[in-house]
Amino acid sequence: MKVLALEPWYGGSHRNFLDGLVKHSRHEFRTVTMTDRFWKWRMHGGAVTMARKALKAFRDGFEPDVVFATGMVNLPAFLALVRPHLGNVPVALYFHENQLTYPLPPDAERDYTYGYINYLSSLAADRIVFNSRFHFDEFMDALPKLLRTFPDYTHLNTMNALRKKSAVLHVGMDLEAHDRYRAAYAPPDWGPSMQSPIVLWNQRWEYDKNPESFFRVMNRLDDCGYRFRLILAGEHFEEQPYEFEKAFERYADRILHYGYAEDFKEYSRLLHRAHLVVSTSIHEFFGIAIMEAIYCGCHPLLPNRLSYPELIPDALHHPLLHAPVLYEDEQDLFEALSRIMESEERPLPTSTLQTIPQSLDWRKHVAQYDALLEEVAAAPREARL
Repeated sequence: MKVLALEPWYGGSHRNFLDGLVKHSRHEFRTVTMTDRFWKWRMHGGAVTMARKALKAFRDGFEPDVVFATGMVNLPAFLALVRPHLGNVPVALYFHENQLTYPLPPDAERDYTYGYINYLSSLAADRIVFNSRFHFDEFMDALPKLLRTFPDYTHLNTMNALRKKSAVLHVGMDLEAHDRYRAAYAPPDWGPSMQSPIVLWNQRWEYDKNPESFFRVMNRLDDCGYRFRLILAGEHFEEQPYEFEKAFERYADRILHYGYAEDFKEYSRLLHRAHLVVSTSIHEFFGIAIMEAIYCGCHPLLPNRLSYPELIPDALHHPLLHAPVLYEDEQDLFEALSRIMESEERPLPTSTLQTIPQSLDWRKHVAQYDALLEEVAAAPREARL
């Protein structure tokens, strides 16, 4: 089967996801991409560029059976611009994130223009796919609130149709690529001989990941005399957040790495070297960085909300575990880290941790994506609206 993939934000996790899908799928892909800059302009004007590239591919002989577009595509505009050649090809629309519920910086006001583009694209798609159940639920809860803000013709009755054609499919990842660095860079066994546990931050250095809460907990632990070391990785795009500057001043001699790891080998080395990974996110549609760290042997401490509960097996929620995985609030996180740092036992075996995200490796997970695309291509065509 031939798949035309549209990605106007080809960078970071979007790029890794698309590259992994193309590499492992049994179908033939033609990708139409744009650089990961100016996201608002990508949602407004990207359809014109993508339509021209898609029509060129068509004229070169690539006639797709299905279109796979991400949520930053203005799908109605794209389909209008590629008619009559591609306008009726069935479409799967994949939401990595959405602009109705994506968290805003402090004091920023939401522009619902972009959320409405997400809505129109959902109407135009034959199948809508979300990267987590949490994401699906949040989007479907927020959308009626947006529609009710309009004076008339709100089309709230479209909600049932959108729900009916929606599905949840977790992100695929190239986890096995980390295996080659496991033996060389794994941390020492947990126990009295270990210097001090290494705590990892490998998420973006941005407000929605809530680094303020993370460092507040680490500072409390430090004030109480707990010894630990830090790896502060993760990408940041603008000015370095204040919380990281203060952390560098306080923990300079205990920070083993500071800043974004550009090279995959270096990044994997950091994940394998750490003992614990902590998330204090206020929002997370999925959580790729955390799942990578877990696969590499980091014991996770994650908020009991957002996408995390659906990603962690029920067996690990048992209250008798001496090292919990999900915590309720900042105080609970502090107490959990305190108990772990006092223990001479590894919180969870590396083999147990590795099984948590193992099913998401592309070599296994791609079958679900291939099946989805085949289902969309084979389904009887109905009016999209």
